[in-house]
Amino acid sequence: MVNRVTLIGNLGRDPEIRTLETGAMVAKFSVATDEGYRDTSGNWVDRVEWHEVVAWRQLADRAQAVLKKGMLIYVEGKLSTRKWKDQNDVERYRTEVVANYFRILNSRGLEKPGTDPAVQQPATVQEGQSEGGAFPESTSYEEDLPF
Repeated sequence: MVNRVTLIGNLGRDPEIRTLETGAMVAKFSVATDEGYRDTSGNWVDRVEWHEVVAWRQLADRAQAVLKKGMLIYVEGKLSTRKWKDQNDVERYRTEVVANYFRILNSRGLEKPGTDPAVQQPATVQEGQSEGGAFPESTSYEEDLPF
């Protein structure tokens, strides 16, 4: 079974950062994706979907340092649905993308895209990476992107 999400979209807002009582840091931000199609009348329609993204610990710290509203980013993660009861005892659900990696694709505000070393380092050690979190010298970052 696979639970994997890949998004490419624009940040709708700067990340909201919280530190929990346990000391764990969590960042929440929204990513907008869009698609266009022609309706039955032949008119072009743009449809925007908003995705709530949650990043934990070191990835949250990195999000706070480098992400800004409007940036185009690539996010990998998994879907997670939370369930709770509100004050009227009605069950509520929220589905979020729990990020395990993100990368800035354009960097409004950085003079030269890709010059911030934090942008190119995933938060978790993945196959083919060193323990420091950086990709080996021989890896081509563009080959990892699905477009």
